[in-house]
Amino acid sequence: MRTPRVAVIIVSYNALPILQKCLPTVAQTTWPNLEIVFADNNSTDGSAEWIASQFSEIRIIRHPDNWLFSRGNNEAIREVTADYIVLLNNDVAVTDDWLQPLVSFAESNPSIAALQPKILQFSRRDHFEYAGACGGYLDRLGYPLARGRIFDHTEQDSGQYDTPVRIDWASGAALLLRRSALDTIGLLDETFGLHMEEIDLCWRLRRAGYEIGVVPESRVYHIGGATLARENELKLYYNVRNSLLMLYKNLPPGHFRAVLLQRIILDHSVALAWLIGGKWKRTRAVIRGYMDAHRMRPNYSQPTEVTALPSYRGKILLEYLLMRRRRFSDLPDKFLSLNHVTASPDSIP
Repeated sequence: MRTPRVAVIIVSYNALPILQKCLPTVAQTTWPNLEIVFADNNSTDGSAEWIASQFSEIRIIRHPDNWLFSRGNNEAIREVTADYIVLLNNDVAVTDDWLQPLVSFAESNPSIAALQPKILQFSRRDHFEYAGACGGYLDRLGYPLARGRIFDHTEQDSGQYDTPVRIDWASGAALLLRRSALDTIGLLDETFGLHMEEIDLCWRLRRAGYEIGVVPESRVYHIGGATLARENELKLYYNVRNSLLMLYKNLPPGHFRAVLLQRIILDHSVALAWLIGGKWKRTRAVIRGYMDAHRMRPNYSQPTEVTALPSYRGKILLEYLLMRRRRFSDLPDKFLSLNHVTASPDSIP
């Protein structure tokens, strides 16, 4: 049997203490045909020098500037040759054999273009982590949710989501990508900078006929918030702006307009509540996100027809705020049947 070549890419900027916690676990990965690439976004804290002194087997690519997540990864992807590319956050610790289930699953399922492992919290390893948990979906308005995480509520992992399934998006915290699929549809959208870029990439892959999945047999542990904390207003800005751009890029005009009208009502209702509650910086981030998304939209083209809808046909913000549903398993059965069916051992149905 062939052993596919895998390149693990870690983009980092001034995160030496985090690297010292997590990178040694990545270096212990047991996959035999592996290249680990550290893509340094012009750090000034000695990150690259520490890695060079401690891990001679890790290839270091030095970017001339802080190219953030999207361009930092794209430039590194262009410099490696591998059957599979894994984008791994610098604040993720792994088990020795974490790659085996992911690569084996991808090899058995040629229609799969992207996979993620189960992502657990670094400090509470029996709880799902915010960034992807056990596989991501989009609701009909483009809000993301995940098995084990709805908005800020993360569940305890008791094996309730241990079956591999089709999903809408796989987390960029630990994302295995088939290189041939990237060669077909392109890389991360560099104008996004930070946040939502992997969801947009997965949507483009699905529109091209590929499938996205989660393999819970593989586990990783994510510290989270290494770049921007969840409550950071800049992160909120990126999420609002990039979410709107993603919808514009992947929905045809009529569908987009209907979704946008509902998003404006919901997003600005929440922004108004924040303003009343004294969180005016968050309100400002929402307004700025809308303004910049509107300004950037002419740079993109829209599809003429729907080729891949979000799987959850409900409205997760209303389910969360009004119905008080906090667990993925508590959601009503409003999933498209194709994505709601669990996988057999050899394939995702």
